[in-house]
Amino acid sequence: MSGGKWLRRLQFGVLATLASVLLAGCGSDYVVLNPKGPVAGTQYDLIMISIILCAVIVVPVIALTAFIVYRYRDTPDNKATYKPNWDHSTTLEIIWWGIPIVIIAILGYFTVRDTYALKESPNKEVKPITVQVTSLDWKWMFTYPEQNIATVNYLQIPAGVPVQFHLSAEAPMNSFWVPELGGQIYAMSGMTTELYLQADEPGEFQGRGANFTGEGFAHMNFNVKATTQEEFDQWVKEVKGTTPAMTKEDYEQLKKPGLTEVATYSSFPEGLFEEIVAKYGHGHPVDASEIRTYGDKKDETSAPQMPNMNMTPGMNH
Repeated sequence: MSGGKWLRRLQFGVLATLASVLLAGCGSDYVVLNPKGPVAGTQYDLIMISIILCAVIVVPVIALTAFIVYRYRDTPDNKATYKPNWDHSTTLEIIWWGIPIVIIAILGYFTVRDTYALKESPNKEVKPITVQVTSLDWKWMFTYPEQNIATVNYLQIPAGVPVQFHLSAEAPMNSFWVPELGGQIYAMSGMTTELYLQADEPGEFQGRGANFTGEGFAHMNFNVKATTQEEFDQWVKEVKGTTPAMTKEDYEQLKKPGLTEVATYSSFPEGLFEEIVAKYGHGHPVDASEIRTYGDKKDETSAPQMPNMNMTPGMNH
């Protein structure tokens, strides 16, 4: 193949790849790259650092690959030096081992630093509110233990206030994700995981289930509405004054497989979330009475806790 034809094919391949990447997101926002809170902002910075560090390796490798293929192509007029017995270069060995080691060390430092930082509240000056999240077939239930209200497929939070989520499941394992506010974390039966999120300003965001759980998985979406503290307090009052209380019978119906519209409840059975966690804690000597109120310090008899797997967007352990 002549050099001109080879270059034209390379150009076509590059343009096709760029078109695929750029057009893949047409008509929608890149929500993962559009952080609306401090947790998502930290994860965004980590993503950018990772991309830059990876590009330091990937871009030169791709460029060198293209150069070598072109420089040493098999053509009659190619005057490139031919060294069939060459097999070692100390300089090159240092370069292609040293640079990746340094990059991995830098990336490891930032990853460890941010992973530990994200285990804590993003705003130490403001007391967080607690929301208990239960993954069901195929809907999300949110209980607010401090306000004693519950919602289904809808989450309202005050802007500028950290939200401490405690997650479990009465269904197959799922992954809770609000892309604009932070990364994913698993909700698993028989245990709790923990996640901090915060919205910087009032707004509406889309939450979703990010782990396949069966037939209705694609519909496990929920709206997240961040409002001022005053509007949040007013919403709580309206819910408590205008909606029915959730009974044990209501919950038994709710947990059955199927899709459900948005619902709100003025109260929920005391200890409901703790009972859900304890129910599936096979092999663990716990019951609902032993699980402390979340947000308080737990002792050794507390429900089994999983580490805070606060994942970066797009990652799923």
